[in-house]
Amino acid sequence: MDKESLKVIPLGGLGEIGKNITAIEYKDEIIVIDGGISFPDEDMYGVDLVIPDIRYLLENKNKIKGMFLTHGHEDHIGAIPYILKQINMPVYGTRLTLGLVENKLKEHNILRESKLKPVRTGQTIKLENLKIEFIGVTHSIADSCALAIYTPMGIILHTGDFKIDYTPIDGRMTNLNRMAALGKKGVLLLMADSTNVERQGHSISEKSIGETLKRIFSGAQGRIIVATFASNIHRMQQIADASIAYNRKIAFSGRSMENISEVAMNLGYLHVPDEYIIDIKDVNKYPSEEVTIITTGSQGEPMAGLSRIAYGSHRLISIQPGDLFIISASPIPGNDKLVSRVINQLFRKGVDVIYEDLEEIHVSGHAYQEELKLIHSLVKPKYFMPVHGEYRHLKHHRDLAIKLGMKPESVFTLETGQVLEISEDGVNTSKTVHTGVLFVDGIGVGDVGNIVLRDRRDLAKDGMVTIVVAINKENYSIVAGPDVITRGFIYAREAEDIINKVKEISKEEIERCLEKEILEWQVLKNSVRKSVEHFLYHKTKRNPSVFPIIMEV
Repeated sequence: MDKESLKVIPLGGLGEIGKNITAIEYKDEIIVIDGGISFPDEDMYGVDLVIPDIRYLLENKNKIKGMFLTHGHEDHIGAIPYILKQINMPVYGTRLTLGLVENKLKEHNILRESKLKPVRTGQTIKLENLKIEFIGVTHSIADSCALAIYTPMGIILHTGDFKIDYTPIDGRMTNLNRMAALGKKGVLLLMADSTNVERQGHSISEKSIGETLKRIFSGAQGRIIVATFASNIHRMQQIADASIAYNRKIAFSGRSMENISEVAMNLGYLHVPDEYIIDIKDVNKYPSEEVTIITTGSQGEPMAGLSRIAYGSHRLISIQPGDLFIISASPIPGNDKLVSRVINQLFRKGVDVIYEDLEEIHVSGHAYQEELKLIHSLVKPKYFMPVHGEYRHLKHHRDLAIKLGMKPESVFTLETGQVLEISEDGVNTSKTVHTGVLFVDGIGVGDVGNIVLRDRRDLAKDGMVTIVVAINKENYSIVAGPDVITRGFIYAREAEDIINKVKEISKEEIERCLEKEILEWQVLKNSVRKSVEHFLYHKTKRNPSVFPIIMEV
């Protein structure tokens, strides 16, 4: 490696939603910024989480000095337990962020050996060659930070996820003074949140949601069930404030909602008097007009609280006449259909639903165009690299920077794994490192790959046919079977002709092999599989997975 070069290596989350993780490398030091997950697409059958492949970090683990966290959202901290199991580095973050990480490490039984290092906004962590300063920003989760990384080559400013809100709920505004001061010093590279670059104007203040909620609460006659992001503590606070104003008890529903609200209250980020909090098991002990339920499931997730309530499968909450549902979130791209289904189902049950199209009950935590322009104007970076968002967002943010006066050759829209290398000679983007994703399925990490996913898709698409036969290898004869079992292909009782024909073809193929004294399992199985597949496609125009099972007796 060029001793006088600085490398910025996005290992995930560039041009895609989630899995945010970046390595910054100078000489023999690497720092890692964030370690997030993404959630599986609909065609990733059985996959629970998608985490970044950190092979590059594993190959350079001796250089790693620590992980520095911008905030506590899942797409920035969700992969930390999986990463720390492989590289036990110190993790630096603000109190709330580390409180949420701590919960995850407890679940994975690695908290005791993990090294969590709490920091305050304004604090600087000094390494041999690098210094990392935490700068307070406003976002949809409290205690969010931008990071200023001081290197011998110059300052890198990583905004993290942010917005500019002049009336934030907790009073912690994005520290524009500090960013302007860095701009005067000279910023080598700006890495800025691109999520809302397509939205013109200025984002709405979170405080406006509180006024809307109080107006809605004032007219509600029955229970109020609010679905929102579990991590949006500012939103939870406003729901709690509205509930208290109208003398309603508050119950939290959903594992993540219960965990995060508990952490936030213990650390002093969520303020709800004890007498207003009730257990979800006790909601039916109070009059409907005195109850607010804050639940998970604002994205329509089938297993989350809101969907379970809507479809009648929640073990503790059943819909009652007069219930009012509020979905205080925007659908993440791709979740629109799921959210729409839940809303439709709630209306079918005869209750009222208030969602973003009807009322201003959600604001974004990401900066709009005018806020991004302000950051660019204050920071005046030499180079710019858009981060966070899909590829189209990076492209639009690049265009915005060029409109603000940056030279096109100073703006870099990279792919995950593409290295931005800065040296005295300029910038090089020709190098790449190994990146990718690993699938988490149950307790397995990485044991489900593309081939397994392809098999799962095939099984889901056309089903399976299992053929079981027992043979006697001494006299080359069939002892039992063939028996045919189908799953997801056809209903066997209504397709006896097809099943009988599959049995007949299988028997003929095995007998033909046995007559030639062929006993190799692979030959027997392939003969049966090919013949049955050919027949089924000709008969049904479907391609089920065919599994011959041949046993010796």
